[in-house]
Amino acid sequence: MKSLPLALSGQISDSDIRQLRIFKAVVECGGFSAAEVQLNISRSAISISMADLEQRLGLRLCQRGRAGFSLTAEGAQVHAATLQLLTSLEGFRTRVNAIHARLKGELNIGITDNLVTMQHMRITDSLARLKQRGPDVGINISMLPPNEIELRVLDGRLHIGVVPDLRTLAGLEYLPLYGETSQLYCSHTHPLFDANSVSSAQILQQDAVVPAYAQTAAIKAQYQPLKASATATDREGIAFLIMTGCYIGFLPTHFADRWVSQGKMRPLLREQMHYVTHYSAITRRGAPDNLILQTYLSELKQEESAGH
Repeated sequence: MKSLPLALSGQISDSDIRQLRIFKAVVECGGFSAAEVQLNISRSAISISMADLEQRLGLRLCQRGRAGFSLTAEGAQVHAATLQLLTSLEGFRTRVNAIHARLKGELNIGITDNLVTMQHMRITDSLARLKQRGPDVGINISMLPPNEIELRVLDGRLHIGVVPDLRTLAGLEYLPLYGETSQLYCSHTHPLFDANSVSSAQILQQDAVVPAYAQTAAIKAQYQPLKASATATDREGIAFLIMTGCYIGFLPTHFADRWVSQGKMRPLLREQMHYVTHYSAITRRGAPDNLILQTYLSELKQEESAGH
């Protein structure tokens, strides 16, 4: 009986790895055009690389044309295998560097949106000290929703994430970072902005924008009495709607301070209408030793012990 030829013969070369990295970028960007910017190579070069990879693997990886870009069933399987391969390669490099006690490699970190204005600066200051200790370390930040950060930390695509404490997953380790205070705001064009005093009854009569993302039960209780007339998937969307002058809504104080200082927003009922969201750094439980990650975690813990 004649045996079938191997679709992928010989050793996996540097060229294969490079083509798989291009394939990964194309999938993440959703097509060749968007991948041009990320990869900093021409669309024709991307197309040639994809064609060479398909020939090398003996598989059709994607559909491309007027209907847009989409993965074939085989392409989806190759993409999953590519993520696993590249994660393993990075893990190997990190382990070898740990033998030499040198900080060289990458730190992939996922962060929930709109935390850069936090006064505590634990994330930023710790990243600065990590870079000082390891000038060759590459830092890659992804701004993602909390559930996506959790998923990517669990499957190894991210080394560490920063998320609100909404739930506890068995496969993750948690390092508490800080609490974020949010208050209820209106803009300078809203009828309540110039009011000398504002009552709870007035608040309940106003159109409000509420979040379309997960919150704890205690935080949801703050929203329930409001007249919910609009939703937003992130805090920037909430700010957009508040600034129309048609809605009131909750924002983190550190995020809203820029508009408050400019006289474009004011908080409403400070004592009653506020809540605190707690944030933690998450890492995968039982993940392989990673000197860069352990160094960054030690810097975060040092910030905590210093009282920041």
